[in-house]
Amino acid sequence: MDSLIYALSAVAPIVLMVAIGYFLKRIGMIPEAFANAGNKLVFRVFMPVMLFLKIYRIQDLSNVNLTFILYAVVALLIIFALAVPASILIAGKKDRRGVLVQASFRSGYSLIGIPLAQSLYGEEGAMAAALLSAAVIPVFNVLAVISLSALGNDAGERVSVKRIVMGIIKNPLIIGIVSGLVAIGIRMLFIEWGVDFRLANVGPVMEVIEYISSLAIPLALLVLGAQFEFSAVSALKKEIIFGTVVRCVIVPLFALGIAYFCFRADLGKAQFAAFVSLFASPVAVPSVPMVQEMNGDVTLAGQLVVWSTLVAAFSIFLAAFLLRLGGAL
Repeated sequence: MDSLIYALSAVAPIVLMVAIGYFLKRIGMIPEAFANAGNKLVFRVFMPVMLFLKIYRIQDLSNVNLTFILYAVVALLIIFALAVPASILIAGKKDRRGVLVQASFRSGYSLIGIPLAQSLYGEEGAMAAALLSAAVIPVFNVLAVISLSALGNDAGERVSVKRIVMGIIKNPLIIGIVSGLVAIGIRMLFIEWGVDFRLANVGPVMEVIEYISSLAIPLALLVLGAQFEFSAVSALKKEIIFGTVVRCVIVPLFALGIAYFCFRADLGKAQFAAFVSLFASPVAVPSVPMVQEMNGDVTLAGQLVVWSTLVAAFSIFLAAFLLRLGGAL
């Protein structure tokens, strides 16, 4: 019962915020132009600042369990590789292929990863999730750029490696993460040199960063709700079912199952709490503004976030219940 409460507590605010956005659109308070502009702001400004702050707040990078980090990264790469041919077979249109691939590997870890891991295993779970975020969030965004760039092209158009690389380099989310890692490096140098200065010492700057960061998720969810259309479900039924089942059933069974049976001796309960957040949570909210920026099927992306969020309460509950039953949590 506790696991179910944790799962519902993690996803209920997301569902409610999306519902509020949908309601505000229905009564005319969020027009389409505002929703589109809001998506751009989230992707280009608010999310990068939020990721910078999350990375910068990681206090200790020592004593990192390499098996923990490497398994997560390798599992994501395998999921990506398997999702590419499957999505090509399932997607009715080319601009949906990259969206389905992204939905398969890109969970809502940046949104609910740390809170969910903390609910499952306290502060140790939250710390493990924060450390893992520095590795998996860049992987999410690099693979997302590759998916949306390479799979959305017309059949006769040659995929440009340069375009993909430049898309990764210029991606605002990647820039936010790299900036956070650079800031951590500078902070560590200051500590080593005995310099008594931190970014947090510049009160007004840090406060502005926190303000902007706090706007990212609420605005992203409101805009997602404003762009949601029930009428689109029938036209995208096959893709929605495929993406939701892959994200909420197949990926958790595959990734958590292998971690439990093959690497349990090398992983602690805190690491498994982070893995539940990584592999069993719904499709990431930031995937929607990224799809819009890269000319993918934004309607499908939004549908996958909403439906996977509804189903994820059960997948998170089952994953946590089974791992606790098996002694991993």
